[in-house]
Amino acid sequence: MALADPVIITCAISGVLANRQQCPAIPYTPEEYGQEARRAAEEGAAMIHIHARKADGSPSFEVEDYAAITAAIREAAPEVIINFSTGAVGVAVEKRVAYLRACRPEVAALNMGSMNYAKYSRRRREFVFEMVFSNPFAEIIALLEAMAELGIKPEHECFDIGHVASIAPLGDLGLVGGRPHVNCILGVLGGIPASARNLEAMVDNLPAGAHWSLIAISRAQWLMVAAALALGGSVRVGLEDNLYLPDGEMARSNGDLIAQARRMTEAVGRTPATPAQARALLGLTAGG
Repeated sequence: MALADPVIITCAISGVLANRQQCPAIPYTPEEYGQEARRAAEEGAAMIHIHARKADGSPSFEVEDYAAITAAIREAAPEVIINFSTGAVGVAVEKRVAYLRACRPEVAALNMGSMNYAKYSRRRREFVFEMVFSNPFAEIIALLEAMAELGIKPEHECFDIGHVASIAPLGDLGLVGGRPHVNCILGVLGGIPASARNLEAMVDNLPAGAHWSLIAISRAQWLMVAAALALGGSVRVGLEDNLYLPDGEMARSNGDLIAQARRMTEAVGRTPATPAQARALLGLTAGG
């Protein structure tokens, strides 16, 4: 990747952890997902990352919920690339493959390794939550094989340098073809801390020719967006990852966060990618 490359700005619309008590803008219904996708696309997002929810806000891994959300987004923002999560705790691979098969997103995120996944409160001196996020190679391979069958581009989600290294043996097995697309995720407790030096180390370990994007969690996000833009990467922002603008104001919508990422991209002399340019960078064909 080079500084001259357009920047793919991805919007992670909702995630599964945050709720409306924390941020009123988080969408629950398909119609709300569509509205948020439209706002994000209007501000410069080329790709929309989806965790499905039910109308009460609880996480969903059901085909009907992914299908309804996908239809709403395609109606509201027909040009954007749709990207599904496949991350889950205690949900069978077959269930995750079922919504990929039914909806055929162009891209699907794939977690590249197991880890402790936690949030710690220094003020309370306790873990807010903690779990083991299990992503064994057997499950990674099953998901890669399903994505290859369905013509879906994997988005390799790497929470640490060891996860980046896991791409190589999968490539040797013939399961990673073309130009890999990798997310470098920093700032999750249990993964690599958010710093520019750590991001550079992850990028230095990527497979040759990979396209990469930054994900940074919480308010460290904006410093890390700046670092990623300077290193030639793409970026992801959205209400899944961070609820606040750089000045500490809570975002009123995903559009606020995408607008900030677009302004930062333009301020350093780089260009936000259109959906068509993003498809070309990722080796996709329009419509999947």
